[in-house]
Amino acid sequence: MPEKFERHRQPWRQDEIQKLHLLAGKGMSLKAIAKALTRSEESVKDRAKEDGLSIARLR
Repeated sequence: MPEKFERHRQPWRQDEIQKLHLLAGKGMSLKAIAKALTRSEESVKDRAKEDGLSIARLR
């Protein structure tokens, strides 16, 4: 069963967006960023794409 996120469909706050940019810039994985922001990986991926960020892919 997928993890339940309390903040499902919540709009992104400015501080979360800044943290996303910072963590993505450090080369953190999608899973790690999602956990740090308590958001789903899907949500993080969508937001990063919207902002033109690339998130490190773990191989």
